[in-house]
Amino acid sequence: MPGADLDVVYVDGPWTHREISANGMRFHAAEIGEGPLVLLLHGFPQFWWSMRHQMTALADAGYRAVAPDLRGYGASDKPPRGYDAFTLASDVDGMIRALGAADAVVVGHDWGGYAAWAAAVLHPRVVRALVALSAPHPVRFRNAMVTEPRGQLQASAHLLAYQRPWAPERQLAADDAEQVARMLHAWSGPGWPDDESERRYRAHMQIPHVAHSALEYFRWLLRSQLRRDGMRFIKRMREPVGVPTLQLHGALDTNVLSRTAAGSGRYVGGPYSWRIVEDAGHFLHEEAPKVVSGELIHWLDEIDRSR
Repeated sequence: MPGADLDVVYVDGPWTHREISANGMRFHAAEIGEGPLVLLLHGFPQFWWSMRHQMTALADAGYRAVAPDLRGYGASDKPPRGYDAFTLASDVDGMIRALGAADAVVVGHDWGGYAAWAAAVLHPRVVRALVALSAPHPVRFRNAMVTEPRGQLQASAHLLAYQRPWAPERQLAADDAEQVARMLHAWSGPGWPDDESERRYRAHMQIPHVAHSALEYFRWLLRSQLRRDGMRFIKRMREPVGVPTLQLHGALDTNVLSRTAAGSGRYVGGPYSWRIVEDAGHFLHEEAPKVVSGELIHWLDEIDRSR
């Protein structure tokens, strides 16, 4: 049974909670439905629950939806290392295999989208199709950070602030995770987050070790740029994504600018679709859940008919 600090993660609903052993890790996940597997990967500063709307919609449409907590988040293991893109892609590969599927549609938001892009290139056999929410292709994001100092670099100022040791994680969880609340409001469109979402994400960030683990993703991202592993990753990611890809982005996203994400199609060799979700910001799948779920299921129907 979960401890009191994990109660916020084990949310009751039409789904079931389970553990997945993959890539030497224990991942917590929620699961609902039967049919082809769709793996849904959350982003920062959230956990699996952010995908609840898409999970139920996919189950109703005849899919098996599984939403794990990424490594370091929620009720998943929180190791001291392994927050690099190669390991995240291997996590995706391992989870799909551990779930007994030959492949899956991988849907990723924010950091979950980064992992999804990486898995599609590094482990192409297990990714049947890719959906990126608020998540530009890694090469496009890197280029925008360099070429647009008053654009994406300025929007990503928090990434630079997170490079300091220890202080950022203490600040992230301090005062009932007030910094999380500020991010949710600043990066979203009007009317979100609702009270329950804000409460859950603030409580989640106060689970021991979550804040530190979450920031390790950002530290690897920046510090690897001039290291061999980072250069090797970017070189690999220049290989085209060969599977059908859908990219959805909120028009009001102030964290990852829509013009940053819009350049991602050049790295996709398979069928590619781009959609802007009006009146939504960075958390579009929660801000406009019916629109996002509708786009997702319609697109899945299209690619399944074309197979």
